[in-house]
Amino acid sequence: MDLFSRILSLAIAWAFEMILGYPRPLYARIGHPVTWMGTLIAGLDRRLNVEADTRSTRRSAGIVATGILVVVAGLGATIIERLCLSFTYGFIPLGIIASSLIASKSLAEHVENVAHGLETGGLAGGRKAVSMIVGRNPETLDEPGVCRAAIESLAENFSDGVVAPVFWYALFGLPGIAVYKIVNTADSMIGHRTPRHEAFGWASARLDDWLNLIPARLTALILSAAAFISHRRGRAAMQTVRRDAGKHRSPNAGWPEAAMAGALDLRLAGPRVYGETVVDDAYMGDGRADAGVADIYKALNLFHTACVILSAVIGVLTFYLVYKQYH
Repeated sequence: MDLFSRILSLAIAWAFEMILGYPRPLYARIGHPVTWMGTLIAGLDRRLNVEADTRSTRRSAGIVATGILVVVAGLGATIIERLCLSFTYGFIPLGIIASSLIASKSLAEHVENVAHGLETGGLAGGRKAVSMIVGRNPETLDEPGVCRAAIESLAENFSDGVVAPVFWYALFGLPGIAVYKIVNTADSMIGHRTPRHEAFGWASARLDDWLNLIPARLTALILSAAAFISHRRGRAAMQTVRRDAGKHRSPNAGWPEAAMAGALDLRLAGPRVYGETVVDDAYMGDGRADAGVADIYKALNLFHTACVILSAVIGVLTFYLVYKQYH
């Protein structure tokens, strides 16, 4: 696919997802591409991740599983892309298909549900809503903890669910975004440092780290720019990123979280509980730890401003390529 068709279909994907998201009736009928990916990942985990095997054997099996995921996603997406582009104006259905792998609308809705849950159902309502978007044990969270978890998820998933998919689609089209999403989904399912997945999930976790290196840093830049535009703490966001991003246990998650923390004058991350395991992570930011519902809405406003910036970048690039194509 040439650059013109790729960026034009990206603009369609972005607009379609921002306005409509993934239709719920379609999800009820056929599911979602990410759930299909999850089914494949779970199947490989059951078949290849044998607990009786040695650590090195399980790591090798994980490398094989990751290779299978990349080939299946890449090959399948290539076939779909070529099929779409074999028709006149095929970039339109291609863009609509690609929109299913971008998650700006659903991300905002899930985070907003946490705020609504706290407002209408108190702490129990907030815990129930936040459990839909974070892996940590919600029963260990007080109200500020629920609010921080929602804001952290918004920051990190802006990178994983929005910026990174757009970035990889812009570079490599549907195969690029499909490979990214299946690796990112694998990381969320089997990339944990647990007795079952520490060896088997090593390959997917490392590949996910590599695929997010540039997008995570771009996300921090976009969030900092959004903080400047919305008259928040743009300079503080950039300073927090420079000081704290590298302290995070993840080579990438600290970048958007630090930018969000600095922009909102909050203290995010830090020690957390996943299941019964305590993860002793560094804090991002030196602001307030007692986040509230109002801070969730401020974070959402910052997120929407960041999406406007991303829309402007895609729009300018599309306009330039259209102008160049026809002049």
